[in-house]
Amino acid sequence: MQLGTRWAFGAQPPASVPSTLRGRIADAEAAIADGAGRHWTLTWLEGRPIAELDDGTVVRDSPAGHAAEGDAADEDW
Repeated sequence: MQLGTRWAFGAQPPASVPSTLRGRIADAEAAIADGAGRHWTLTWLEGRPIAELDDGTVVRDSPAGHAAEGDAADEDW
Protein backbone atom coordinates (compact mmCIF):
# COMPACT_ATOMS: atom_id res chain seq x y z
CA MET A 1 0.00 0.00 0.00
CA GLN A 2 1.24 3.50 -0.82
CA LEU A 3 0.13 6.50 1.18
CA GLY A 4 -0.79 9.79 -0.44
CA THR A 5 -0.02 13.30 0.73
CA ARG A 6 -1.10 16.93 0.39
CA TRP A 7 0.88 20.09 -0.26
CA ALA A 8 0.15 23.74 -1.00
CA PHE A 9 -0.10 25.11 -4.53
CA GLY A 10 3.25 26.62 -5.52
CA ALA A 11 5.20 24.74 -2.86
CA GLN A 12 7.86 22.14 -3.64
CA PRO A 13 6.10 18.75 -3.99
CA PRO A 14 7.05 16.24 -1.28
CA ALA A 15 9.69 13.61 -2.04
CA SER A 16 6.94 10.99 -2.42
CA VAL A 17 5.68 12.69 -5.61
CA PRO A 18 7.20 10.77 -8.55
CA SER A 19 9.55 12.66 -10.86
CA THR A 20 7.29 11.77 -13.80
CA LEU A 21 4.61 14.07 -12.37
CA ARG A 22 6.70 16.99 -11.11
CA GLY A 23 7.12 18.76 -14.46
CA ARG A 24 3.43 18.38 -15.29
CA ILE A 25 2.43 19.74 -11.90
CA ALA A 26 4.67 22.76 -12.47
CA ASP A 27 3.11 23.26 -15.94
CA ALA A 28 -0.40 23.04 -14.47
CA GLU A 29 0.46 25.61 -11.79
CA ALA A 30 1.93 27.97 -14.40
CA ALA A 31 -1.37 27.86 -16.33
CA ILE A 32 -3.43 28.92 -13.28
CA ALA A 33 -3.58 32.65 -12.58
CA ASP A 34 -4.32 32.46 -8.86
CA GLY A 35 -3.70 29.32 -6.86
CA ALA A 36 -3.87 30.97 -3.45
CA GLY A 37 -5.36 28.66 -0.85
CA ARG A 38 -5.37 25.62 -3.15
CA HIS A 39 -3.73 22.30 -2.38
CA TRP A 40 -2.60 19.25 -4.31
CA THR A 41 -3.51 15.74 -3.19
CA LEU A 42 -1.40 12.76 -4.22
CA THR A 43 -3.21 9.42 -4.27
CA TRP A 44 -2.38 6.04 -5.73
CA LEU A 45 -4.73 3.94 -7.84
CA GLU A 46 -3.60 0.45 -8.78
CA GLY A 47 0.00 1.50 -8.15
CA ARG A 48 -0.21 4.62 -10.34
CA PRO A 49 0.18 8.12 -8.89
CA ILE A 50 -2.54 10.73 -9.35
CA ALA A 51 -2.13 14.37 -8.29
CA GLU A 52 -5.33 16.40 -8.06
CA LEU A 53 -5.66 20.10 -7.35
CA ASP A 54 -8.63 21.36 -5.34
CA ASP A 55 -10.11 22.91 -8.51
CA GLY A 56 -10.31 19.50 -10.22
CA THR A 57 -7.10 19.69 -12.26
CA VAL A 58 -5.68 16.16 -12.47
CA VAL A 59 -2.15 15.07 -13.34
CA ARG A 60 -1.49 11.34 -13.63
CA ASP A 61 0.75 8.72 -15.18
CA SER A 62 -0.81 7.20 -18.27
CA PRO A 63 -0.85 3.41 -18.65
CA ALA A 64 2.15 3.76 -20.99
CA GLY A 65 4.11 5.38 -18.16
CA HIS A 66 4.01 8.94 -19.48
CA ALA A 67 2.62 11.81 -17.46
CA ALA A 68 -0.80 12.94 -18.67
CA GLU A 69 -2.83 15.94 -17.63
CA GLY A 70 -6.60 16.23 -17.67
CA ASP A 71 -9.69 17.46 -15.95
CA ALA A 72 -11.55 14.94 -13.82
CA ALA A 73 -14.84 16.40 -15.09
CA ASP A 74 -13.98 15.16 -18.60
CA GLU A 75 -14.07 11.52 -17.61
CA ASP A 76 -17.22 9.74 -18.74
CA TRP A 77 -18.19 6.86 -16.50
